Amino acid sequence: GCDKFCTFCVVPYTRGAEYSRSVAAIEEEARRLVDVGVREITLLGQNVNAYHGEDGKGGTASLADLLHRLTAIEGLERLRYTTSHPRDMSADLLAAHRDLTKLMPYLHLPFQAGSDHVLAAMNRKHTGAEYLDLVARIRAARPDIALSTDIIVGFPGESEADFEATLDIVRKVGFAQAYSFKYSPRPGTPAATMDGQLPDAVKIERLARLKALLDAQQSSFNAECVGRVLPVLFERQGRRDGQLIGRSPYLQSVHAEASPGLMGHIIPVEIAGAGPNSLSGVIRAA
Repeated sequence: GCDKFCTFCVVPYTRGAEYSRSVAAIEEEARRLVDVGVREITLLGQNVNAYHGEDGKGGTASLADLLHRLTAIEGLERLRYTTSHPRDMSADLLAAHRDLTKLMPYLHLPFQAGSDHVLAAMNRKHTGAEYLDLVARIRAARPDIALSTDIIVGFPGESEADFEATLDIVRKVGFAQAYSFKYSPRPGTPAATMDGQLPDAVKIERLARLKALLDAQQSSFNAECVGRVLPVLFERQGRRDGQLIGRSPYLQSVHAEASPGLMGHIIPVEIAGAGPNSLSGVIRAA
């Protein structure tokens, strides 16, 4: 569930209020998964960094507390979480990104729009400047972190200047990956009945401009990985015989010629090529 009530979102009405499983329940499940061979776990929540589960001591644990507990599990090699809200990126969570080597250097952090006028109409309760400041603090804690985001274009009342503010944030941050959408009314949400609904043609044109910028940033990020040696967790067979596909620390799909026996192992891979959506590489050690 979610307690944020963004005006474009139906989740609080369909999924209800936020609730959190206990630390003990999650830790028990994680240990069971590791016992059967799982090496990477992603903590999921509609707004996962608002986690406030029972800590077993009569109090509640934050997401950072939970990550510290999970990182102690022997055999668990990687941790991720998604999806997050900027308002819930607490100081202890930033410190976890600095201190926990098992927490992968990849963070999905939606900002939705760059204009403060649009953000207020969305009920996001943060400004564009606050988002940029948060990104700076995250990168100070973990300089190699890659960021992804969600963006909505064509929200009711969005002017060309408002849209340019969104492009400005994208240019300043530089995203490794992003999900962008044209605004679509959800029945029962406040935004669905707001004045200033934009023509579909305007939304399509703005989305195309945004996607061109985002695609260029993703391609640039992938290209910068060429020549690096990245630890890749191989997870499935590739399309060709003798090929495996895995994930880099930055959640990129990586293809390499590899023995099936390496499935489920983290192997150093020298990145030899980069496409818009994946990397290819050569195993240098096994």
